[in-house]
Amino acid sequence: MSTSLKNILFDLDGTLTDPKEGITKCIEYALNKFGIEVEHPDLLLPYIGPPLYDSFIQIQGMPAEQALLAVDYYRERYKTLGMFENSVIPGIPQLLEELQNQGYSLYVATSKPVVFAEEIIRHYKLEGYFKYVGGSNLDGTRSKKREVIQHVLDHNNLPAGEALMIGDREHDIIGAQGCGVTSIGVTFGYGSVEELNGAGADYIAYTVAEVGEIIGRIRSGTSSSLA
Repeated sequence: MSTSLKNILFDLDGTLTDPKEGITKCIEYALNKFGIEVEHPDLLLPYIGPPLYDSFIQIQGMPAEQALLAVDYYRERYKTLGMFENSVIPGIPQLLEELQNQGYSLYVATSKPVVFAEEIIRHYKLEGYFKYVGGSNLDGTRSKKREVIQHVLDHNNLPAGEALMIGDREHDIIGAQGCGVTSIGVTFGYGSVEELNGAGADYIAYTVAEVGEIIGRIRSGTSSSLA
């Protein structure tokens, strides 16, 4: 692995914050609009991470037009309540401060619409750590994780070889690979070790503290892949 690491990209949901309550309640709200009842909120956990439109099609089996409407229903509740039914994952502010103090430039790369992502980052007082928040557009464009990561790299003139992507789902890992970026898959979010390994994560971190340890080993050139 390259030891020229300078820029670190973080996924948002499941990596910086735990959005379970807000996302599952908003998914349930949207599904209820179509007369679909949800037996238990945990059945909606697979919706956390991937682009919503894709999930309504792939998980719920909705046709495209209905999936678009479901996204609109989801946002009705999310923009006023759901985005704040969220919490910062313990240890994340300390990790961000530590990395910032070590001279790394930090960025957010999320499939969530950037207008929501920016508001969440501000709400939880994390904005001082990040140079840029990259996300999707409200019209559904730039929703694939590879597109978001590439946008963050291009917009900030970051060489892929100097960047690292940290995320909790396979989409983060596959997106990083598509951009030529090294990845750390984290298991304290909503993706399993099997999912992250299967996607080809370069490293696996089981705790927030281990993320910092892996980055330190990458920088020193002493780390081999842990995935």
